[in-house]
Amino acid sequence: MELFDLNRLGKLEKGLFVERVNRFTGLCRIGSNIYTCHIADTGRLKEILTEGREIILVKNRPELKTDYRLVSARMEDGWVLVNTSIHSRIGLEAIKKGILGFYPERIKSEVKFGESRIDYLIDDDTFVELKGSNLLLDGRCLFPDAPTVRGVKHINELVRAVKEGYKAYILIMGLRDCSCFSPNIQLDPDFSRAFFEALRSGVKYSGFKIKIMEDGKIILSGKMPLCQS
Repeated sequence: MELFDLNRLGKLEKGLFVERVNRFTGLCRIGSNIYTCHIADTGRLKEILTEGREIILVKNRPELKTDYRLVSARMEDGWVLVNTSIHSRIGLEAIKKGILGFYPERIKSEVKFGESRIDYLIDDDTFVELKGSNLLLDGRCLFPDAPTVRGVKHINELVRAVKEGYKAYILIMGLRDCSCFSPNIQLDPDFSRAFFEALRSGVKYSGFKIKIMEDGKIILSGKMPLCQS
């Protein structure tokens, strides 16, 4: 099932990653030339953005500060999406195609609730917050790969929504070829604690995996259950 086509972003070009200059900028090599590239994913990505890693880029408009946008990187288990700016579009398509177990009639994006903006409001009664997991460890997809105060805040808002009579989901999109999902307890115990407390409070979990094909199409590759231990 196709969820997105990276070719919609522009011409896809392959190159090699050189180094990360700062949170949003890296250097990449295409042929014999070095270019700047925008990194939309602000996670650590230490296992992914290594020197010499094969990457896919899209050329930026001339007026922008960097030459290219970083889209994905090739890992041992396949291409991994490293551009969070398109997560919401992929998640929206997955929801439309029934990933939550039902087919919505109406979906609103970036809906204000409390002190946050939640990714989706479905049929006016169901909030959904989407998170992308690009960290693979021992066959498990983990989130986050860096401590996230914002992520904890979003989960707490979902708990509040349930208390006010809404339904709510934490929707995790697995970007790696993993067997299950687990919060990254060692790296961010606060997020992990909030995650499990939310489930006990009535927030539901749903997870799915995506795969980037060689032609740039992103497909649904299966459900992603919670790890049991």
